[in-house]
Amino acid sequence: ASHLSIEDYHEAYFASARHLHLSGVAAALSASSYELLAHTARTMKAQGKTISFDPNLRPVLWKSEAEMVEKLNRLAFQADWVLPGLKEGMILTGQQTPEAIADFYLRHGVKAVIIKTGADGAWYKTASGEQGCVAPVKVDNVVDTVGAGDGFAVGVISALLEGRSLHQAVTRGNKIGALAIQVQGDSEGLPTREQLGE
Repeated sequence: ASHLSIEDYHEAYFASARHLHLSGVAAALSASSYELLAHTARTMKAQGKTISFDPNLRPVLWKSEAEMVEKLNRLAFQADWVLPGLKEGMILTGQQTPEAIADFYLRHGVKAVIIKTGADGAWYKTASGEQGCVAPVKVDNVVDTVGAGDGFAVGVISALLEGRSLHQAVTRGNKIGALAIQVQGDSEGLPTREQLGE
C-alpha cells in the first residue's frame, strides 16, 4: 500500500462511488499514498460525494507530530464526518474537551464530528448545533480491542448512508464496536444485518 500513488486513481471507479472513507493509516504510509488520498478527497468533494475521516493516529509512521497533525487535519477539513477518539482529537486540535474538539473541525467546514469517548460511549455535534452523547454498550468479556474503532466507524457510516439520524448512527457504531471487542481479530466480530437486530 505504501506504493500507492495518484497514478492509481481511476476516475471511473471513484465516480461510481457515492462515499469515500479516509483513514489516517493510509495517509501515513508514504508521501505518494497521502497524495492519492488528498487528490481523491478533493475530486469526490467537488462531485458532491460524502466523505468520512477516521484519524487512526500512528505517530511512529510520521516524521514528526507536527507533520502528522498538519497533514491529517488537511484531510479532515475535506470530510463531512470526522470520527476521532478523544485522545486523538486532543492531539490533532490542541483542545481538551469533546465540544472544543468538535468546534475546531466544524469551523473548518466539517458537517458532523463524532468522538469516541471510551468507557463513556460517544459524543457528537453537527454544524447545525445538534449534539448529544450515546451511552456505551456494556461488555462482560473483552477479548481483543483491535478493530473496535473500525467497527464503530462501520456502524456510524453505514447508518448515515442509509439516511438514519446521527443519534441512531452513533448507537449502531457503539453496538458494532462492542461486538468487535468480544472476538479475536479486527473484523471477525462484524455482524450481519440480521445479527445487528435493527
